[in-house]
Amino acid sequence: MKYTEFITHVESLAQSNSREEAENATRATLATLKELIPGDELQELVKEIPPELGECLLKQDTATHESFHLQEFIERTSQKENIAPTITAMHVRAVFAVLQNAVTPEKFKKFHGYFTHDYEELFITSSTGEILAS
Repeated sequence: MKYTEFITHVESLAQSNSREEAENATRATLATLKELIPGDELQELVKEIPPELGECLLKQDTATHESFHLQEFIERTSQKENIAPTITAMHVRAVFAVLQNAVTPEKFKKFHGYFTHDYEELFITSSTGEILAS
């Protein structure tokens, strides 16, 4: 998936007011992912997303990853976006949905494994409970 397509999908799904808002939402979400996912797994994700976004995961702001729940994820992302958490929650859901379609099902399943149960609402699933990735 190309950068423009990725951002356009985020903008649409998040019902953003502008492309810039969608870009900020995407970069803030990815920056928070970097705090949660181990670096070696991030390297695998970087290979499958647009290079312009992969840079967000490669910057070495933090050397270690942490474990935190969905509410903390949204709060951290909200601080990075500098907007209300309720809006950030919509943005995070949109970015996760686009990520799910941007990477291979195998990579996404592995990526999904790093999240605790409370993150499940961010993952699109079929009626059989399988993670959808088209």
